[in-house]
Amino acid sequence: MRDRALLGAVGLAAVTATALAFASAPQATAQESAPVAASTPSPATAIDRDVLHAQVIMSKLGFSSGLLDAKDSPAFKAALRGFQESRGLGVTGRLDRPTLAALSRHRGWRPTKTVELAPQMLAGPFMNPTPDDYADQAKLSGVPYRSPLEKLAEMFHTSPQMLVDLNGADTPLRAGQRIVVPNALPTSRDYAIDDATWKRTVAYLNVDANQPDADHVVVDESEGVLKVMDANDRLIAQFPATMGSAQFPLPIGEWTIKGNAYNPDWRFDPDLIAGSAPDAKETVVPRGPNNPVGVVWMDLSKEHYGIHGTPEPQNIGKTESNGCIRLTNWDAARLSMMVKPGTKAVFQR
Repeated sequence: MRDRALLGAVGLAAVTATALAFASAPQATAQESAPVAASTPSPATAIDRDVLHAQVIMSKLGFSSGLLDAKDSPAFKAALRGFQESRGLGVTGRLDRPTLAALSRHRGWRPTKTVELAPQMLAGPFMNPTPDDYADQAKLSGVPYRSPLEKLAEMFHTSPQMLVDLNGADTPLRAGQRIVVPNALPTSRDYAIDDATWKRTVAYLNVDANQPDADHVVVDESEGVLKVMDANDRLIAQFPATMGSAQFPLPIGEWTIKGNAYNPDWRFDPDLIAGSAPDAKETVVPRGPNNPVGVVWMDLSKEHYGIHGTPEPQNIGKTESNGCIRLTNWDAARLSMMVKPGTKAVFQR
């Protein structure tokens, strides 16, 4: 069964509602990180700014750790290895001297920013909890975020807990409030996108408009990553990924990306989902950021398989999938801007 991890009550604020809407792109004012009310973390939640700074720089250069969470995690080490490979450095997975020197060229990208919350950044609707049963989800008009805190965490490529740690649990979420966030802000929003709804989606997800063109992608099961390669087989971007399970293993071989479905609904077929009840019926779950496939589906030439987003970014690389390749919503949106119909996808162990 697809992984589910209901967010707890931790948060700066909570608002609930019941329909689906996508907010307009945030129009926040961003400055260098500065103290805000109740923003000093306690020693128990001390943040490793060196790790966060490296995560921010590497993400902007195309090498994602998934969450910008300041943790020296397996995903961070994988991002380091990808960055090191792309720069011709020794592949150690550590913040060693050569890697620090390469990253220091981009030290102007600070690890955090202070943003002023605009009304559209906090706009709902929200639904907490989201029904676990797909039949119940299918009855909804959409599958929105659970809370403003979850929405903000997704905007800034982090976790709700990280926002709490950066700002303090007592910081209110209201228009005009200034909060500290990981520096996920793009360098450009000049999107060459005709679909107005999709354009709003990538804008509020803070996906940069400038992305390299992929010649092919490689999904490497042993490394737990999706690699983006250029025509010279050079690594140009990398994302942590969840892929396959014992019941639905990664389909090893060469496939092609047939096309992208933006803000898709999702057809639940119990024959294709592990753990489905014997009497489960086919149904369609409507669109929304917490839809089981997130904000984008990249269809593969292998029937029933795709590369897609997720409502549970904290579980990327930690749980199993039903054979598909799952990325965070912001990484999936970014990848969709790099590929085109016919892009080769190589799946390997």
